Amino acid sequence: MTLDPNAVLAILAMAAATVLTRIGGLVLIRFVAIGPRQRRALEAIPSAVLMAVIAPTALVTGPAETLAALATALAATRLPLLAAVATGVIVVAVARALIGA
Repeated sequence: MTLDPNAVLAILAMAAATVLTRIGGLVLIRFVAIGPRQRRALEAIPSAVLMAVIAPTALVTGPAETLAALATALAATRLPLLAAVATGVIVVAVARALIGA
């Protein structure tokens, strides 16, 4: 196996962009006053990202996955992210057992 220098350079550039973006956000947020509306919006981001990643696959794979995606979306409005994910996993397991899909 050989390493392509261009691939290594691309990986390093993407890693640097990721690190700089995260550090930049942490540095810049110190200069921003966050009100209650902004705080709610920031707290909604993890759930929105989770649904954006899961929804396309869940809606085309079968009824158990679609039901689990719906349950996860509902749970994410009230529960922490880990609890919402656990809810989705449990619902898909139960739905597959009941539906047989």
